[in-house]
Amino acid sequence: MDDYEETRPLLVNDEQTDEDRAQQNSYLDKVKNGKLYLATFAAVLGPLSFGFVLGYSSPAIPELRIIQDPRLQLSKDEASWFGSVVTIGAALGGLLGGWIVEKIGRKLSLMFCALPFICGFTIIIAAQNHWMLYVGRVLTGLASGVTSLVVPLYISETAHERVRGTMGSCVQLMVVIGIMGAYIAGLFLDWRWLAIASSIPPTLMLVFMCFMPETPRFLLSQGKRREAEEALRFFRGPDAPAEWECAKIEEAYKNEEQSFSLADLKDPGVFKPLGIGIMMMLLQQLTGINAIMFYAETIFEQAHFKSSDVATVIVAATQVVFTAIAAAIMDRAGRKILLILSGVTMCVSEAVFGVYFMLTVNHNNSSLTSVLTDTQSSLAEQPPTDLAWLAVGSMGLFIAGFALGWGPTPWLVMSEIFPTRVRGLGSALCVLTNWTCAFIVTKTFQNLMDAITSAGTFWMFSALCALNVIFTAIFVPETKGKTLEEIQARFKGAYQR
Repeated sequence: MDDYEETRPLLVNDEQTDEDRAQQNSYLDKVKNGKLYLATFAAVLGPLSFGFVLGYSSPAIPELRIIQDPRLQLSKDEASWFGSVVTIGAALGGLLGGWIVEKIGRKLSLMFCALPFICGFTIIIAAQNHWMLYVGRVLTGLASGVTSLVVPLYISETAHERVRGTMGSCVQLMVVIGIMGAYIAGLFLDWRWLAIASSIPPTLMLVFMCFMPETPRFLLSQGKRREAEEALRFFRGPDAPAEWECAKIEEAYKNEEQSFSLADLKDPGVFKPLGIGIMMMLLQQLTGINAIMFYAETIFEQAHFKSSDVATVIVAATQVVFTAIAAAIMDRAGRKILLILSGVTMCVSEAVFGVYFMLTVNHNNSSLTSVLTDTQSSLAEQPPTDLAWLAVGSMGLFIAGFALGWGPTPWLVMSEIFPTRVRGLGSALCVLTNWTCAFIVTKTFQNLMDAITSAGTFWMFSALCALNVIFTAIFVPETKGKTLEEIQARFKGAYQR
């Protein structure tokens, strides 16, 4: 009898699905997306700023290694900290973001995170010693952590299911555009002027977000129905009956627990998405992506590629192109198939890159450390030009594979799978996991190259990409074409069955 009563509500919901879907499609046919796109653009100026932070170290570190001012000149270890300390700030920003996003809302959180972006770059611009450089990087990292949590939430809570995949993928698209922008600007600007250029996107975000509304779901969670309907009219246009969508969201919210307690960790609607979200963030960083992007120029120097700065711009452009492709097809291909394709591509490309290093790099000179300290002897053993292009090709294939799936999709899925009452906490734990792992990978990357050689390091990352594929196939749900409420109900329903 108990089993029957547990199953019965699911059967009723299943019978209502076709009628609800027809109503939803009729509603979505009336939606105008113009202002939704405008709000998304304003929000993703945050990830653009975040991209400039990630890309800044690659052109700046070579300059700071040879600068004449001894107060600013970075040693090998100091350069490593300059590249990786941003991830410490980002991990702290993830925790801070999880708290403020529930206290002051999504919109104000986005406006707030513009301030440490601007302050951090200002400190770097005015830097007179190493500590000012580090503080500036930590502050921009803090802002990046808040941004990486708040922007996906803002977009997922404002976009409807027909465009949510594309809009959510724009987060990663703007990150990689920012990285490419930093690389290109680094070809022409010194490190101080590059910091000035990097402070422009967060300033624009602060201004534009003043004119955007709060998300309807957050407003309803605060009991502000009238403001929620006004926000929906802004995002959906004048022809769509905003009251209908508002009532649907409100109904789902009323059927949910209003506050989180530790006992909720027994709820499959909480622990299953939390486990999936954390593992996706962990596995994303274990591809080695941030280590590779932080030290892109140095990797190409070690590969004996003469124009290493130009090569990194080409790699960044590849990432932009394939992230844009992922954004365009996300709502048609689905999340899961792109993750699997992405994992297989990265696995193969990093294995090839490892073979390249095994064939061409002298084992006594196989670390990034030796490249930084003994570049002349390293470049004395030039491999054939076609093998240098093999290095660029395998790196480009890796970046393309990452951009198609494991770049944008974990952030998108994170913003979709959590119920309202744990959305801030769950997202904060995911961001903390992502950036803590990013710090560990970037800080130990040079040590790994010393300990197990360049080839061994890339083969290790290749094996971890294979693990990504297995995890995706078994555990990651498909979320395309579903409302946030349907996704959350599915976790509970799968458990009850």
